[in-house]
Order: sequence, then C-alpha cells, then structure tokens
Amino acid sequence: MNQVTVKQVQQHLLELLENLNPGEGVQIVAGEQVIGRLVAEPGAIRQSRKPGSAIGSLIILEEDDEHLQDFADYMP
Repeated sequence: MNQVTVKQVQQHLLELLENLNPGEGVQIVAGEQVIGRLVAEPGAIRQSRKPGSAIGSLIILEEDDEHLQDFADYMP
C-alpha cells in the first residue's frame, strides 16, 4: 500500500481518488505514524447492454399527435 502525507492528501485528494483502482488504497501518514487510509470501494460490475433488451418495457397508452402541431413551422 502506498503512503502519502497529510499535506499531499490536502493538495491532491481528487487526483488520488481518481487514480485508485477498486479495492486499492493508500495510507495517510503524519511523520512516521499512519493516521488513516483511503480505500477505493469495489464498483458494481455492470453487465453490458444488449440490443433489444428493453423491448416490451414501454407501454404507450394513447397515440397523441396533437403536440406536433406546435412544431409545424419547423417541419418541412
């Protein structure tokens, strides 16, 4: 586990967090003593999307073309 000083954490916190891989961490030291740790949470593994996986999840209750009249000036 890498070590960083309190001053480094104060100056570069966002950079430290962005560079941590899930489950990886750094120790925060003051002088020679470890006073804390930053550990990246393991992210949820998201399955990739598949075409057509949402078929049937949207139900249209009523066809409504009246709102298109508001855009008649913009349509050819």
